[in-house]
Amino acid sequence: MIENFNKYFVTMLGLGRLKKIPGTISSFVTTIILFFYFHIFSFPKTFFLFFWLIITIYAFVAVANYIKSKQNKDPKEIVIDEFIGQSLPIYIYEISHGTEKFFEDSIYFYVIMFMTFRVFDIIKPFPVSYFDKNFKNSFGVIMDDIVAGLYVVLFIIFFMMIRVYFA
Repeated sequence: MIENFNKYFVTMLGLGRLKKIPGTISSFVTTIILFFYFHIFSFPKTFFLFFWLIITIYAFVAVANYIKSKQNKDPKEIVIDEFIGQSLPIYIYEISHGTEKFFEDSIYFYVIMFMTFRVFDIIKPFPVSYFDKNFKNSFGVIMDDIVAGLYVVLFIIFFMMIRVYFA
């Protein structure tokens, strides 16, 4: 029972089992879901933080259980780490500077966050690569995406500063 739950959890209800680009598709689905969460339904930001923390903590356990009998310790079907990593910059964007986010601006920044997250997750600049190469366990699987998400946060801050400066 718990093994089946973990399988659906780490593959985001089977998205990770897609043949082509499951990580990118999972990141895209996460971006769309969060756009609806924050901009269409206007659900509370604090609830999402609580939800994200629970998902992240449980992911360490679920991924560890899922990979314990596998040869490859970071199989491509595990995409819950994409949800965790992609959600981080989006959440930080949503709580930043406490102002109302306009629909068009939000679409623009969500696209940038999605694309930059995928770039950082694929090219794995240091320290993303450090976690990916040195931790062949659930910690490495999840932390490289968290760090990639933090890189996106830094990129967005830099991008916003440049945008204001040249506006």
